[in-house]
Amino acid sequence: MYTVEEFDEQKTKVLKYILYKKRTEKEIRTKFAPMIPEDLLEDIIQYLKDAQYIDDKEYIEKTINNFKALKNLSIKELTYKLFSKGISKDDIEDYIYENREELEEYEQKSIRNILYKKQTSMSIEEIKQYLGKKGYKQENIRKVIEEEG
Repeated sequence: MYTVEEFDEQKTKVLKYILYKKRTEKEIRTKFAPMIPEDLLEDIIQYLKDAQYIDDKEYIEKTINNFKALKNLSIKELTYKLFSKGISKDDIEDYIYENREELEEYEQKSIRNILYKKQTSMSIEEIKQYLGKKGYKQENIRKVIEEEG
């Protein structure tokens, strides 16, 4: 068991880590597992979840919005990046299902951006292959290339 002081001290360390940059539960566990006893870490994580400092569903939304503003990624790449942060597959799939139209539009916009950047140095066939390797859906690639014609 641990004291209230120990709990507060360790909770403060974890909180500083979270407040610096939004983190997933897995990131917190990975960082603090070697330093904080398991039972204490479990209680801190539960406390922070209850206080809504840790919310993986909110993390998904914020992360995807950041990526949409800054990067050209396929839905598959977004999924992989979230999964690598320790977000559950079910949470990711639920978010993608609930926001599929918006994400399809984002993926098509990303394809347009990549097409625009690459068309001077690559053939359409090479661009299609490049996009396919990046995980873009074939129907989105086809649709954008037909529209941009």
